[in-house]
Amino acid sequence: MKHTYPNDSLFQFVKTLSKAEKRNFRLFATRQTSNENSLFVALFDILDYSDSYDEKKIKEKLKIKKTQLSNIKNHLYNQLLISCRLLQSKHSKQIGLREQIDFANILYN
Repeated sequence: MKHTYPNDSLFQFVKTLSKAEKRNFRLFATRQTSNENSLFVALFDILDYSDSYDEKKIKEKLKIKKTQLSNIKNHLYNQLLISCRLLQSKHSKQIGLREQIDFANILYN
């Protein structure tokens, strides 16, 4: 039985990213070099170049267990959000301002 999940939210998220967002994410993600990071970048590439979400093929390509896949997917999702936020902060005064407020909270609390 083929395990396909066309409604996987991470897969849909990757598919909705623009070329600029994907490029920015790859630049952002490749700055990190640990093995875990290379797995989430590999997962991103698999999802980006796939036409449908097939969990079984993903696990085979990454050579991981099912429990590892959920952790890597979660890590990828969070890194995508951070990357998109960084990209948008260059164009949105509101996001940039919130980021500065966050920095102030970290420094003074």
